[in-house]
Amino acid sequence: MKAAFLVFLGGGLGSMLRYFIYKWTYHETYPVFLSTLLINVSGSLLLGVILGYSLKQGNWSDNTLLFLTTGLCGGFTTFSTFAIENQALLKAGDYLNFSLYTFGSISLGILAIFAGLILSKLI
Repeated sequence: MKAAFLVFLGGGLGSMLRYFIYKWTYHETYPVFLSTLLINVSGSLLLGVILGYSLKQGNWSDNTLLFLTTGLCGGFTTFSTFAIENQALLKAGDYLNFSLYTFGSISLGILAIFAGLILSKLI
């Protein structure tokens, strides 16, 4: 039960953080998906840093990792928003932005995980 509460707490904090960053970065003149892209890539970077640093330290509890990874990072990043924004791009016939957003999100997300793991070694 404690683990579930920690995931719940971390998820709530991550969701609030996502909301504030979305509000801070959203601008009417930019495509709406750029804020989500920023959030998902930075969340991947954060996840990589957390995982890499926890492996480096070797003494993080399972509860701490659940709170930070499944909770905080899981609540912060958002696949459902990514999916609905892609659906809207397809519906609008905007295949160029659909392709850039989809492949950019996946590629940058994976690269951000690697960058986070590398950064964690420098901390």
